[in-house]
Amino acid sequence: MTPILRALACAILLLSCVPPAQAATRAWLDRDRIEVGETTTLNIETDQAGVRMPDFDALVPDFVLSGHSSSRGIERTGGRQRDRVLFAVALKPRRDGLMTIPALRVGNESTAPLQLTVAPASAAPARAGEPAFVEGEADSQEPYVQQSIGYTLRLYYATPLVSGQLDQPQPEGASMQRVGSDLQYTREVAGRRYTVVERRFLVVPERSGVLTIPGARFEGTGVGGFFDDMFGSGRRALRADGPPRILQVRPVPDGAPQPWLPLHALELRYLATPQAARAGDAVTVDIELVADGAAASQLPELRLPAIAGVQVLPEPAQVDESFEHGRLRTRMTRRFALVPAAAGPLQLPGPRVEWWDVRAGAARVASLPPLSLEVAAGDAPAVDGAPVVSVAGEAAPRAAGPWPWIAMMFALLWMATLAWALRRKAPVAVVAGGAPTAPVAGAQATSARELQRVLQVGDPGEVEQALRALASPAAASLDALSRMLGDEAQRDALHQLQLARWADGDLGTARAALRTAFARGPAWRDPGPPGEPGEDLLPPLYPRSGR
Repeated sequence: MTPILRALACAILLLSCVPPAQAATRAWLDRDRIEVGETTTLNIETDQAGVRMPDFDALVPDFVLSGHSSSRGIERTGGRQRDRVLFAVALKPRRDGLMTIPALRVGNESTAPLQLTVAPASAAPARAGEPAFVEGEADSQEPYVQQSIGYTLRLYYATPLVSGQLDQPQPEGASMQRVGSDLQYTREVAGRRYTVVERRFLVVPERSGVLTIPGARFEGTGVGGFFDDMFGSGRRALRADGPPRILQVRPVPDGAPQPWLPLHALELRYLATPQAARAGDAVTVDIELVADGAAASQLPELRLPAIAGVQVLPEPAQVDESFEHGRLRTRMTRRFALVPAAAGPLQLPGPRVEWWDVRAGAARVASLPPLSLEVAAGDAPAVDGAPVVSVAGEAAPRAAGPWPWIAMMFALLWMATLAWALRRKAPVAVVAGGAPTAPVAGAQATSARELQRVLQVGDPGEVEQALRALASPAAASLDALSRMLGDEAQRDALHQLQLARWADGDLGTARAALRTAFARGPAWRDPGPPGEPGEDLLPPLYPRSGR
């Protein structure tokens, strides 16, 4: 086995050994900064089966509790199905200051403590006292071009609503998209109790200069008071227009780092680092990036610098976006599998990200220190001259001398000799319909082993090519190969691959089904008596929707 194939096999084996996710219980607040008189919602989510509503008695001394609710749903992750239970309760603090929500017992687990900042009641909005009014708030009055701005829109209404619609026009010279779902809470304003609907947006200016965010419009129908119920319909029309918000957008500063990345804060840290390594075996490095004031689409790819003598296999990044302190906050984590090619000391450079501090108006660099590792000798040392591909896509320099080319020539000659021998040992008999019979057992076993390797590391095109090559001569299409197979599970696995490539199937599930169905090689169908129709003269242009 070549060093590259051996490295890929080690990395895949390491990933396959990751245990399934255990029961997870977490708690969070929909708003962690509120004012006296407002409410925030405490959410608790768990995947424990049959769990009951948590005991909230520990919250009574500091909060007024209301609006208890629970909901259940089903989540599919990695081909597995898990039940999810969500409990919610509205909390109204009895005082201002920094408050702690203690750990709460949920089934067999406990939540982590949470912090809530409660500020004194602020001055009433300009239109306080009306039955309904609208206000908007931006987290920055002088943003930079392409800086993500958190914009919070609030609708206040003092009477129960029968119906209503809240519209926010798009600004000119900026993109504006809604973030998350609406929040609803209560607030006392100027001695009157209002229900507040809070909607969050992400605004990104496209050019410098004055940016006007138009005021929102609300139209609805509310239920009137006692006398309206007695002498009228009891309903009244409500209308509210919010004031526009004027922002001054600054241009990109001279000498700012490129690519341009304006943020409030950026943090990098290692979540997991290897303590030991061995040549040819995979070790993992987990890195976390937290950006305050940007969406995941605006952040650069989290990657490691090129490392000579190390195969770097990155996993897809995991992203979590949340709206905190009036703006977007993104947490990105990524795992890298590292396969050293040779024994000896190894220096792993840390990642480096340049960004612009919008509060200080200065360029910043977030970086992690390098990791030093002593690599022990492996069971099978790597062959000199094998290219080692890094995450940057560049190959490490090859060893000088003619030996790599001589080794490659002998390998090609050996493969050609093996192919010639297999063809002589496995003649193919063609029936009248044109469908080939099954190869002999020796050739079939060789094809099955090669298929399992391709199913692990190959792209969908390589997987299809390897499957079609199971027949000799190769099948013209997956549909043709399916008609040659006698096992229903193998035909179903081929169908799943077609759905994953051309429709809405799951490629990971299709790979698993193929590995299981073809673990012992293909099960060929009896070709039947001569004269039966064979495969189509021309393969279909697109895969069929059914079997």
